[in-house]
Amino acid sequence: MKTIFVDTERIRDLNSGLGQTCLHVGQELVRQQPTGTSLTFLVPPGQTGVFGEPSGTLHYREAGWRYKLYSPGQFDVWHNLHQDGAYWPAQRPGKLILTINDLNFLERADYSEAKKKRKLAAVQRRIDRAQVLTTISDYTGTIVRGHLNVPETTPLQTVYIGVSELPVPPTDQPAALTGIGKPFFLYLGVLHPKKNIHVLLALAQAFPDYQLVLAGRNDHPYARHISEQASQLGVDNVLQTGPVDELTKSWLYNHCEAFLFPSLSEGFGLPVVEAMSVGKPVFLSRLTSLPEVGGREAFYFDSFDPEVVVETLRAGMRDYYDDPLKAQRLQWQANRFSWENTGKQYWKLYLGS
Repeated sequence: MKTIFVDTERIRDLNSGLGQTCLHVGQELVRQQPTGTSLTFLVPPGQTGVFGEPSGTLHYREAGWRYKLYSPGQFDVWHNLHQDGAYWPAQRPGKLILTINDLNFLERADYSEAKKKRKLAAVQRRIDRAQVLTTISDYTGTIVRGHLNVPETTPLQTVYIGVSELPVPPTDQPAALTGIGKPFFLYLGVLHPKKNIHVLLALAQAFPDYQLVLAGRNDHPYARHISEQASQLGVDNVLQTGPVDELTKSWLYNHCEAFLFPSLSEGFGLPVVEAMSVGKPVFLSRLTSLPEVGGREAFYFDSFDPEVVVETLRAGMRDYYDDPLKAQRLQWQANRFSWENTGKQYWKLYLGS
């Protein structure tokens, strides 16, 4: 029996993209599990059974200090779903697969060059231990090859993450969104400087009959900076909702006029795919992985000058409503990314020689 170990410990934070990835990859691996294989998941304390009841072919290890290293030779395949994992085998298993989600720290202005160098060195040490590398976008693969040493004998391939079907949104506007009282444009994600959200304030000024809704974690000082900047500009149509649950998120996607994502640094861009999956127009930066995810159907900001941001939205919305098939093509683009395909590709790697 082929034994596979998968680190899904990050499901401890299901409000993060990595937490959601660990959850859905684990679910899909179990759904597709071939006969003659045994799966063991590393999970947070108290999460045994999250992917199904333990059995002869489905096992769990709960994360803790005593399991930072596992004994060698216990598993045929060991898969770390992200490059910052704290749990590694004491010695190489039959095959160690490392998934690199992004090297976004290279773009962070608040990191010194020395800190970036240290973080790159840490990733390099993990690459040196792996027999197979995967990334979640071609862009990330390019950045990995450009900044790190990938041995010629180590395969590196893209395995896209997927998008889950959104739950049916509630008929009534969720109570958490009582501040929304007019048509709105949506940003969804953490409010952080690398997301470049402040450039969207030009839209709040230019379209006073619409609200700019910023949904997601807003505990970073940058969120307060956005509020202060909006106040200085004299706009009162910007709403920060804080984190939202899945039903509320679905309502936001389904009722927004457009989805806005001017991010400076993305390894993939899951909210973009979620918005496209319901046929909404998406307006993105041309940076990092976003053109790869949005494809030809997205609209792109060629610069972040306020006039360009406003005109891009205005022209894109005209094109969207003038094209009766645009929403359908956006959904087709989103359908390229499915957890089923993610699971199939990982199982192919696990079972390959």
